[in-house]
Amino acid sequence: MSYEVKGQILGFENTMTVDIHEVDELFSTMIDVNNENISFTLANPYVLREYSFDLPTNLKVLLDIKEDSKVNVYNIVVIQEPLEKSSVNFLAPIIVNEDNKTVGQAVLNSKTHPDFGMAETIESFKQ
Repeated sequence: MSYEVKGQILGFENTMTVDIHEVDELFSTMIDVNNENISFTLANPYVLREYSFDLPTNLKVLLDIKEDSKVNVYNIVVIQEPLEKSSVNFLAPIIVNEDNKTVGQAVLNSKTHPDFGMAETIESFKQ
């Protein structure tokens, strides 16, 4: 499914349209439609941990998110070997408005969200 990128994905300002494909309950991929060499591995944060934050108002407006909008949240993963050593960025979630097929990236304040890190390993969430 293709989505229009609103705002920017940090470091990938020229990425304007992406496809997102679910791999399994935890992982998805996000690929730049215009440059298949740019791809991201995404994680469903709710499989790993309790994860809640207030969506920045500017992103709500940008993605036209309403109270009843269907929204998905993902986090970018840096894949390592073994997979459990891969790190997840919980401070810059990818927000998807499924209703209008738009995507944006929120940047959370680490002081407001001290429990969220930029590079938390998957293995740190094993139960």
